[in-house]
Amino acid sequence: MPAVSFQEVSKTYDTPRGAFRALDDVSFDIGRGEFFGLLGPNGAGKTTLISILAGLNRASAGRVTVLGHDVVGDYAQARKQLGIVPQELVFDPFFSVRETLRIQSGYFGVKNNEAWIDELLEELGLADKAQANMRQLSGGMKRRVLVAQALVHRPPVIVLDEPTAGVDVELRQTLWQFVAKLNKQGHTVLLTTHYLEEAEALCHRIAMLKRGRIVALDRTANLLAGTASTMLRFKTDDSLPPALAAQARVTGRIVQLKAHDAAEVETLLAALRAAGVRVEELEIGRADLEDVFIEIMQGAEREAVVQGAMA
Repeated sequence: MPAVSFQEVSKTYDTPRGAFRALDDVSFDIGRGEFFGLLGPNGAGKTTLISILAGLNRASAGRVTVLGHDVVGDYAQARKQLGIVPQELVFDPFFSVRETLRIQSGYFGVKNNEAWIDELLEELGLADKAQANMRQLSGGMKRRVLVAQALVHRPPVIVLDEPTAGVDVELRQTLWQFVAKLNKQGHTVLLTTHYLEEAEALCHRIAMLKRGRIVALDRTANLLAGTASTMLRFKTDDSLPPALAAQARVTGRIVQLKAHDAAEVETLLAALRAAGVRVEELEIGRADLEDVFIEIMQGAEREAVVQGAMA
């Protein structure tokens, strides 16, 4: 039995412009104890899928289960198996951090939970804020409390929806160390993030969504190996010649160019020299998950354009 199962899940919204299909026949399973990544651009359907999993939204078609419990037909048991860290900072301004965690424990009928609450406060760097009112906390500290709330009933399945968005490096490191520890203890983790280096480092498998459809689903190592390409990375203040500019990924002064083999590396370098492009801090390395992600998304976009033209 998988920890989480999405079976032919679709979601359609009625809008003034007509029906909008946010999810289109999404199917995949997440194994017990797996660290699973769900990636996609904004508007791909990630949060809609998680909202359906959490019972905050209802699918137009399909079925979702958590450890065998249907999220609609057996919602009480399904929700007990889940700990969800949402994107938004949602908190009650009238309670301290410890009181917030005690109340959250009560929602799930968990009694005598002080030892685990103390451990959560310590692991997430909140021990010195235990008696502080939630209104007094910084945004990063509030997000730490959200993580503690999601874990306070010791759920076997942990869902992290953009948990490190807008937070400092210290929290990111603290959170991932703790979540990795829980994963090693057998907890299943579902992560959505725009920090692709996090997904590459943490996730066993990854699914990629584009316009509500799964466009890639495989082990992280297989996705990386599938590109089998070398990346030329360098900095420059000069403009690239049109032929190279068309295939380059440029971020500020940083330029990345794909090469499939050593001969193509030499060809690219020769073209840069011929164009008088001054190169700084040249690196030659393998493609990372960000490169893979962009390649898959662009491929999905081209396929959608072709299908649209044929329709």
